[in-house]
Amino acid sequence: MLIEAAPYEYTLDLDKAALLIIDMQRDFLESGGFGEMLGNDVSQLRRTIEPNRALLTAWRQAGGTVIHTREGHRPDLADLPPAKKVRGRSTTTIGDPGPMGRILVRGEPGHDIIPELYPRDGEPVIDKPGKGAFFATDLHAILQNRGITQLVVTGVTTEVCVNTTVREANDRGYDCLVVADCCGSYFPEFHAMGLRMIAAQGGIFGWVTALDKLLPQLTMMRPAAT
Repeated sequence: MLIEAAPYEYTLDLDKAALLIIDMQRDFLESGGFGEMLGNDVSQLRRTIEPNRALLTAWRQAGGTVIHTREGHRPDLADLPPAKKVRGRSTTTIGDPGPMGRILVRGEPGHDIIPELYPRDGEPVIDKPGKGAFFATDLHAILQNRGITQLVVTGVTTEVCVNTTVREANDRGYDCLVVADCCGSYFPEFHAMGLRMIAAQGGIFGWVTALDKLLPQLTMMRPAAT
């Protein structure tokens, strides 16, 4: 199917595509979480919840592959570089107690995905210690084993984990379509620039589209009821 996108149309093959939802975690999106503790306005990210829910519902109904990611670290913090823990000079850092358990530690409530987009059984969840979803994870192996060559990417934040993952995917030969209104940043200007950087120079890292360009096409792909 052809999807209207920048810098030009994207040809989506649902059998070879996965919806990759980046880091829609409680610590980033909910009041009282790590994101808000750092002084950020979580409403800038929460506006992406309903668009993502609509896309996720349609994608599931069309029978597409769904993969979720979460940024976080082992409880013993053995995979947390000291430079990452101290960066920002905050009084509360990764691994410290927070309102939703230890901050960005796997297994803690704040590390988990928000209820509105919670994974179904059988949908892989990639726990990543870095910004990109390919670093120190088995994502590439999962995609190869399933014959996936295209990624429809959403999530937070646009300029950090989304952008890093798209760049990593591009270097590994995946064609990425980023859904603009299903991504978000605490900083609207960074969101806009992050999207521009992906589609610049003829799609140097990938394509960018809007939900209303993709959703009708997915609805047409919905399998007939039996």
